[in-house]
Amino acid sequence: MMKGMIVAGVMSGTSADGVNVALVRMDSRASGSRRASNSKFELLGHAEYSYPERVREAVLSAMNASRASVADLARLNFLLGELYSNAVLATERRFRVKADLVGCHGQTLYHQGEAQVFLGRKVAATWQAGEAAIVAARVGVPVVSDFRPADIATGGKGAPLVPFLDYMLFCDARVGRIVQNIGGIANLTAIPAGAAAGDVLAFDCGPGNMVIDAVSEKLFRKPFDRGGNIATSGKVLDKVVRGMLQREFFRRKPPKTAGREEFGREFVLEFLRSCGRCRKQDAVATATALTAKSIADAVGRFVLKKSRPPRKPGFQELILSGGGAKNRALVAMLNSDLAPLGLRLRLSDEFGLPSAAKEAVAFAVLAYETWHRRPSNIPSATGAKQAAVLGKISYPCC
Repeated sequence: MMKGMIVAGVMSGTSADGVNVALVRMDSRASGSRRASNSKFELLGHAEYSYPERVREAVLSAMNASRASVADLARLNFLLGELYSNAVLATERRFRVKADLVGCHGQTLYHQGEAQVFLGRKVAATWQAGEAAIVAARVGVPVVSDFRPADIATGGKGAPLVPFLDYMLFCDARVGRIVQNIGGIANLTAIPAGAAAGDVLAFDCGPGNMVIDAVSEKLFRKPFDRGGNIATSGKVLDKVVRGMLQREFFRRKPPKTAGREEFGREFVLEFLRSCGRCRKQDAVATATALTAKSIADAVGRFVLKKSRPPRKPGFQELILSGGGAKNRALVAMLNSDLAPLGLRLRLSDEFGLPSAAKEAVAFAVLAYETWHRRPSNIPSATGAKQAAVLGKISYPCC
């Protein structure tokens, strides 16, 4: 068994369905070095906890809200800190493991990776709620949180950050791989065979589960389409999908990042208007197809066309992770759309990393790098001008 620091990674995605916790044993041999990390990890356990219904409603209401109560946002920040603490402690009890460090991504309420004019100055901004001081006090260990601002401060978009784990886990000397995560947002990491970290291309490619979940909630009063059962019974409206893919975001070159600002309430209302008076099942099937088609389009447009220099192998595999991997209809559509591109579809589970645990593991790994003062953004993925040590550290009470 590997010896080293045990880190609890905590993740809440843009779907706002709850909290994922991964307990990870990190190899301590790289400790003390500020060079690029050669860290290794072992997943000790993973657990998922749903938000209470009223908390989920509050989170969804706060995301990208045009108006919000400052008092309610402050209270939500501290409440999420308590929920994250409870989730870590419950996971420790379940697997009989005590963490030495926590890496807590928090709940994204707003993310604007592109600088926009505000009060006369151009600024980019991001905000992840979940008070780390509460987690440190309750769990009794240091907490690394607020990972994205350091990348934005160096000119990056603050996302995606998971490519650091993708490169560590999936880089291969002979096989070019595209690592596709489908959470609330779909994001990919393209790792050429034998790539150095600077060769990695990563970006958000569109809605993952976010639009599917919103349509399922609105039409069927279900928070998500479990297993893709609703989509399987519907018919895809191809014209609607083609129309949506003409939007500027899908055509914009990477690096790029997305959230509810692009694919939230307003987008869903426009999508449903485009569906017209179709059957409800058809709307869910069409939302599912939009996710699959947007991924395949991004792969073909931005990854494969860019990756064909002479004498270099192309990409052979697409490795799928995230909650979308549980949606059988989505996986089937994606498999069909990838076939003409010559890509073999695999699951991250085949590599020893459960699909649902990946993002929580990623923030455990990032926290470990921060603890050792090592940078863990990938500038080619985020657009940052330089590598940066990510996050802020909160310490437990003495």
